Amino acid sequence: MNVQLARRETAGPSSHDRYWRAGTVQAVSPPGVVDLGPGYLEPGLLPVDLIGEAYTRMAAEFGAAALSYGDNRGALPFRDAVAERTAALDGLPCAAENILVTAGSSHGLHLLGTVLARPGQQVLVERTGYDFGRAVLRDCGLVLRSVATDSDGIVPKALDEALRTAAGQVAFVVLTPTFHNPTGTVMPLQRRVAVLEVAARHGVLLVEDDAYAELDLDGTGVPPSLASLAGQRGVVRLRTVSKVLGPGLRLGWMQADREIVDRFAGHGLLVSGGSANHVCSLAVATLLGDGGFDRHLDWLRARLRDRRDALHGAITEQLSGVVEVRRPQGGFFLWLSAGRTEAALLDAALDCGVATAAGSRFGRTETPAVRLSYSFNPPPLLRAAVTRLAAAWKGTP
Repeated sequence: MNVQLARRETAGPSSHDRYWRAGTVQAVSPPGVVDLGPGYLEPGLLPVDLIGEAYTRMAAEFGAAALSYGDNRGALPFRDAVAERTAALDGLPCAAENILVTAGSSHGLHLLGTVLARPGQQVLVERTGYDFGRAVLRDCGLVLRSVATDSDGIVPKALDEALRTAAGQVAFVVLTPTFHNPTGTVMPLQRRVAVLEVAARHGVLLVEDDAYAELDLDGTGVPPSLASLAGQRGVVRLRTVSKVLGPGLRLGWMQADREIVDRFAGHGLLVSGGSANHVCSLAVATLLGDGGFDRHLDWLRARLRDRRDALHGAITEQLSGVVEVRRPQGGFFLWLSAGRTEAALLDAALDCGVATAAGSRFGRTETPAVRLSYSFNPPPLLRAAVTRLAAAWKGTP
């Protein structure tokens, strides 16, 4: 194992821990509470030393060019590295001209909502999905309409009907076919092809939110992305390093055909300020080029696999018959459904010192549900949290 990664596993509390507090980071869990809500990595999984070394190498290699305005589309070294990686993973051509650098997926959604849509237009979304991403689109003045889903993702027949009744008022459709947030679902290949056929028939753009694309924890593989299946025509794919390297980097990218990339590159924000997160993109480009990114990714997958198995195993052992849960192949989340009211589940969980994410946060659910994240706590705490939940939920009416 890489010495740096091994050191991270055995090291004690960092001297930086005093800064993990309100006013410095966005959210801090209350003392004594095991927080299963956050959809991001715990501090011990964040590659602080790796990022520090990448910035040092970046400054030495790129010098003053790193501190100037970046190209509107993003720094070419990063776009080249991302395009090469995408082509290798998808098995289809992808070039730098198909990449636009963003300040993360949320920034990508905001660009979509301002460049490719106008206030009052509709955006079709899955019945459940990333709640904060939907807030971004609403802030753009867009009207969100949910489309039925099943255990394989969005239902093509329901999507077809929604597009037919919308009579051309839909700006685009947003969906997460791989390691869906919050359910963890992976859309099968046949369903992906069917969704693409519906979208092509109606001439509507698909937005593929692919934040968890490389977090296949079992190594069994996932179907090709919608973007690759469509040859990058009619699909905008959103990617981010937030779920692998850390959300504080604020770095992501769009993958799309060149005409769409050119439209985004002409956005006033990018014309005025240049590339989103220019310095960071150059630092991450060094990690993509020297293998540092992949070494960290392999290490991270193993850690997340341990956490997922600990949480899922404890639930199946201690909450069998109380909740229903599927073991996700990857991503960050378990989706639990139960025959109790959501409020009762959440209140009982908090009373025993466990915070969860309400299913209703993410859209309409057929039965009361909660989302549990395994990315923010080590296995012993995850198992302890389930022991608390079992004691609380087994007596919940």
